[in-house]
Amino acid sequence: MKPFLAFVKKEIYHILRDRRTLLILFGMPIIQVLIFGYAVTNEFRGASIAVLDQAQDELSTDLQRHLVASGHFAIIEQVDNVSDIESAFQKGKIKMAVVIPPDFSQDFYHRKKAVVQVLSDGSDPNTASTLLNYVTNMVNQFQVRKSQAPPLPLQINIESRLVYNPELKSVYMFVPGVTALILMLVSAMMTALTLAKEKELGTMELLLVSPLHPFLIIVGKVTPYVFLALINAIFILALGVFVFGVPIKGSLLLLLGLCLLFILTALALGILISTKTDTQQAAMLTSLMMLMMPTMLLSGFIFPVESMPRLLQWISTIIPAKYFIILLKDVMLKGSGIELILWEVMVLGIMTLFFLVVSLKNFKIRLA
Repeated sequence: MKPFLAFVKKEIYHILRDRRTLLILFGMPIIQVLIFGYAVTNEFRGASIAVLDQAQDELSTDLQRHLVASGHFAIIEQVDNVSDIESAFQKGKIKMAVVIPPDFSQDFYHRKKAVVQVLSDGSDPNTASTLLNYVTNMVNQFQVRKSQAPPLPLQINIESRLVYNPELKSVYMFVPGVTALILMLVSAMMTALTLAKEKELGTMELLLVSPLHPFLIIVGKVTPYVFLALINAIFILALGVFVFGVPIKGSLLLLLGLCLLFILTALALGILISTKTDTQQAAMLTSLMMLMMPTMLLSGFIFPVESMPRLLQWISTIIPAKYFIILLKDVMLKGSGIELILWEVMVLGIMTLFFLVVSLKNFKIRLA
């Protein structure tokens, strides 16, 4: 063990002397957490809208106040005709327009039915559908508040409550996703680049003729990244808790254990990539194509897997980050114990063993 520990110590010193590596290891996580936490959100506040109020009465004015009071909308323009609305859309000044008809009050109070037209910019379907849902809910609330109909003798009232994320904060979803993305990139990509660099420079052969067994050489090369990735995981979770208020309802020790398991999975995947590439450039491109895009798009990080086509749902079952994100959400938000997450833990464990076995097999073939 003494030569092995000396080899690991040498690798740690080598990493600490490389400023670019340190920037990737510790700078990238900070930037990504802050960007996803503050800039990337599913919530809309102060969306710019225009209003064409053809009624110009007390009820239409009250409706406008009701829309603005939610904080989701900001009326930036009162237009006089439909052509002004189209011009505002073309200039990108507004996301939505509300048209109130001339007989709005009369239709509402006397005919018991009024129509409000809502125009939304469909060039961004996600934003358009979200804003339409907002305005629909707010108009329904306004209608109930203004309605003078007597209450029914028999009623069924619905009392709803959101569990685990009552305020629907998008950061609750992004922190587990960013943690998975960063750990995957730091562990797998840096491992693949480190081993590819040794082969590219021709120093891998020198290491293989050293007294250490080739398996110990590989383990020694990736061991520092285990500790560095675990430090990253702790740092990301701390940012989520203390900066964005994401709770950790489950066991902190269990959470760190799951992070360590995923780090080992990512390291094993990085070793596998390194056995298939001979240059750092090839290792970088392979890592980005195999790790970054699938982790972001097919893991449930940004888009729900259940809404994807069946083929993509099947492909997502081989994405390690999918199971890690589920584990993080269950432990952090739901407070689940190990007995409730055994399936996901077992899948990650099997993936880790599979990647290691295939990597060692390819490594021996290359030696031969």
